[in-house]
Amino acid sequence: MSKTETPSSAPATVKKPWYREYAEALFVAAILALIIRTFVVQAFKIPSGSMEDTLLIGDHLLVNKFLYGMQVPFADGRYLTIREPERGDVIVFEFPEDEGKNFFQRRDFIKRIVGLPGDTVEVRDKEVLVNGEPFHIPQEIHKENNIVPSGFGPRDFMPAVTVPKGHYFVMGDNRDRSYDSRFWGFVEESKIKGLAFIKYWSWDSQADWLHKIRWNRLGRPIE
Repeated sequence: MSKTETPSSAPATVKKPWYREYAEALFVAAILALIIRTFVVQAFKIPSGSMEDTLLIGDHLLVNKFLYGMQVPFADGRYLTIREPERGDVIVFEFPEDEGKNFFQRRDFIKRIVGLPGDTVEVRDKEVLVNGEPFHIPQEIHKENNIVPSGFGPRDFMPAVTVPKGHYFVMGDNRDRSYDSRFWGFVEESKIKGLAFIKYWSWDSQADWLHKIRWNRLGRPIE
């Protein structure tokens, strides 16, 4: 009596080559990273001392990109806004004077919001006034004792200006060494990338090798 074999109803699975599996995994990871960077959180590095001592040169920080609303590439407006920017927020934004430059020439700046839309901001003898009242924060510092007369620049004396609708007046915490709204004007709301909220790494390139990592700054919130 002859034997017969019953063919399997399920087709045999073909294992993908290892390089294809790696390529697909890398592609998915890249897409996820792009989505997170665009809509959720982005890392930035501090290159200057304009925000000392809140942020030091070599601090690495994370920026919340969805708090003020997500920005969709090639589309106007923001979506799913949780709250509007507030006075005292430390924000990252596209530098207004780089408008019109190509993508690789544009710079990101980080400053603190001092004036909201409709506010009047003035500087008298180094003191900032918002709506006619002195505005002081614990984080502000002055590293220069000299006073720059109004005729030589707006650092220490700036006439009152009104912040336009949809714009913000920003300043560095290191008031004497910050290139900010006193010099170049306002930040358009659409140019704000997000709220800086935590320092995840800090590296002092000028220190000896034993002290290059600023351990006391790691994981600290930005206030």
